[in-house]
Amino acid sequence: MAFWAGGSPSIVDYFPSEDFYRCGYCKNESGSRSNGMWAHSMTVQDYQDLIDRGWRRSGKYVYKPVMNQTCYEPMDSTMDDAVAGDFALINKLDIQCDLKTLSDDVKESLQSEGKNSKKEEPHELLQSQDSIGEKLGSGEPSHSVKVHTVPKPGKGADLSKPPCRKAKEIRKERKRLKLMQQNPAGELEGFQAQGHPPSLFPPKAKSNQPKSLEDLIFESLPENASHKLEVRVVRSSPPSSQFKATLLESYQVYKRYQMVIHKNSPDTPTESQVRLVPASFEDPEFKSSFSQSFSLYVKYQVAIHQDLPDECGKTEFTRFLCSSPLEAETPPNGPDCGYGSFHQQYWLDGKIIAVGVIDILPNCVSSVYLYYDPDYSFLSLGVYSALREIAFTRQLHEKTSQLSYYYMGFYIHSCPKMKYKGQYRPSDLLCPETYVWVPIEQCLPSLENSKYCRFNQDPEAVDEDRSTEPDRLQVFHKRAIMPYGVYKKQQKDPSEEAAVLQYASLVGQKCSERMLLFRN
Repeated sequence: MAFWAGGSPSIVDYFPSEDFYRCGYCKNESGSRSNGMWAHSMTVQDYQDLIDRGWRRSGKYVYKPVMNQTCYEPMDSTMDDAVAGDFALINKLDIQCDLKTLSDDVKESLQSEGKNSKKEEPHELLQSQDSIGEKLGSGEPSHSVKVHTVPKPGKGADLSKPPCRKAKEIRKERKRLKLMQQNPAGELEGFQAQGHPPSLFPPKAKSNQPKSLEDLIFESLPENASHKLEVRVVRSSPPSSQFKATLLESYQVYKRYQMVIHKNSPDTPTESQVRLVPASFEDPEFKSSFSQSFSLYVKYQVAIHQDLPDECGKTEFTRFLCSSPLEAETPPNGPDCGYGSFHQQYWLDGKIIAVGVIDILPNCVSSVYLYYDPDYSFLSLGVYSALREIAFTRQLHEKTSQLSYYYMGFYIHSCPKMKYKGQYRPSDLLCPETYVWVPIEQCLPSLENSKYCRFNQDPEAVDEDRSTEPDRLQVFHKRAIMPYGVYKKQQKDPSEEAAVLQYASLVGQKCSERMLLFRN
């Protein structure tokens, strides 16, 4: 019997994979297959262990694609212009937070965007602007190590060499040296920025030493700056007062994002979706579509009457981006904000322009989704939010040393909209058979040849947390908790055991003994 100290256990309803579904990436009508479970509640440690076995969540639904049966066929290499600059759609790749240097393309984007940052007020606890200079430790995922490689010609800058300098900077440097030779006392007339005392402006780093991520993200701005950017992290589940107060504004941003970026109107059904059904719960078609119908009503209330009903948890927006099974936990040795699910809101001049949905877990910050106001697409908010989340992870690591990684979700090598994740280095991919982390550089050659690969190159290696004692799996049945070995003696349906054993193999031995599998 498992025991749970100080909190509720995870309770899940498992749904084995039986059919193929439409793939959201290649649009193949029968290209996707996954196993899933509805999480009535889930501890952050259980979810940490699950995502380290290839699971992800969408709202309270936790799913694991069947990697060797899901399509991932080669797709069109072009992207819509509206999406091409957004490097943070859908989910994100698992990336180690030891990021002292950035690839050239990411670094250029950050240099152009980081100046919008503003030092937060002290009460904005989660976004302290103090520079974090130390590297993060290697952390816990085995085989997850920092790897720097020299790119092939034409494939990017060589980070082992100093970055190229602009001609303007070189001319200014020559002029400064010339003036220093003319004025040995070092009083450089005309070079005191806007008449401010030199002591207010720390000397610039040498041009051959790139700035750290924090130097760029948290660069201070003058008080009279033209624009003001604030980043607020608010708990979404259970919803904090700040989350509730901004829910309607946040939803409006999401709605515009869906309509403009994904060409999807959340309020207008297509002709093919219109059909008449008896308005009775006795009718199975009405019953099955009631939730979707109710969601449409709530969206109508929001759009037309500017009213968000109390039952808003049934809308698509709240079901997938606000609802979460994760239990809020605030242990004394954890981050100040605690563990659980949050929305990271980007406020520009007093209004929300983007929201990053994140989970803060014992070993990582897991990025779930990003949506933004399309009017600000030119800011490349996808890139900026990813880098901001990386900096946030490093900040949390200062207080909680085991929180060392930033998880970006699934990587699809054949999909341009997902392949961008490989540009963030150093990063690792999860072996789908042994569940160890492998540097992406070792995985790419295999992915060029096959859509499904075992990344662990040790042929003798096995899943160390594989289910070896299924009878120890915990079952929740008729309000009682019991080991599966006891429960199965009461069952006569042969399909029951097959589903339970499949569940045990997918969640692993540790989670099967801690989580409660609900059986009706």
